Amino acid sequence: MKTANSQEAEGQQTRAVAGRATGCANMTKKKASQKKQRGRPSSQPRRNIVGCRISHGWKEGDEPITQWKGTVLDQVPINPSLYLVKYDGIDCVYGLELHRDERVLSLKILSDRVASSQVSDANLANTIIGKAVEHMFEGEHGSKDEWRGMVLAQAPIMKAWFYITYEKDPVLYMYQLLDDYKEGDLRIMPESSESPPAEREPGGVVDGLIGKHVEYTKEDGSKRIGMVIHQVEAKPSVYFIKFDDDFHIYVYDLVKKS
Repeated sequence: MKTANSQEAEGQQTRAVAGRATGCANMTKKKASQKKQRGRPSSQPRRNIVGCRISHGWKEGDEPITQWKGTVLDQVPINPSLYLVKYDGIDCVYGLELHRDERVLSLKILSDRVASSQVSDANLANTIIGKAVEHMFEGEHGSKDEWRGMVLAQAPIMKAWFYITYEKDPVLYMYQLLDDYKEGDLRIMPESSESPPAEREPGGVVDGLIGKHVEYTKEDGSKRIGMVIHQVEAKPSVYFIKFDDDFHIYVYDLVKKS
């Protein structure tokens, strides 16, 4: 379920609809409701687990232990103890220090690197990356809900999936967006002439903010500390932030337009 921490992000709202099925079948997708927690250091040798299937328990306070399975998508270069994980049946991406987090119990490697899935239409993939979109979801009683967001990149390892974030819920999600596009559930929004695409620096994007610590002031005046961990190549003003008190990856435009 959505945590109090994630609800406090600016402009963030829950998209959960009662009775919604887990997963991405058809248009019925859980979104912000599918958030969770985990942890405890593992005594396993430190090995390259990127691309591996994993399982572990999760113990949060006095709550009962829950079990999770997923795929390790990436290891964050600026903080190698932090991994990005896509858990089965969960649409958002988690950032966890799998070997250090005391809530992670009995971390197991289920398999070596999984076969990297391939995208079915490379041209269409290139077309949607970096674009503002309207993503259609099935709401309560069969209603249709449109969520405006941005397609950020093709996901690592699971190449048929795409990173996406939303205006009302600025955390990192993963969906098989080409299927949604072909079914009419994803629409590319017209580009505004008032906001031309950001120019890329020669030789790649500038990563001057990566590794910087940031401070976010919540509505109650309290502060949370995080780190900038990634810059979106398709939109260089957009960055991923991992807050110390949360396991979600937040997506913010950190460059003010003049």
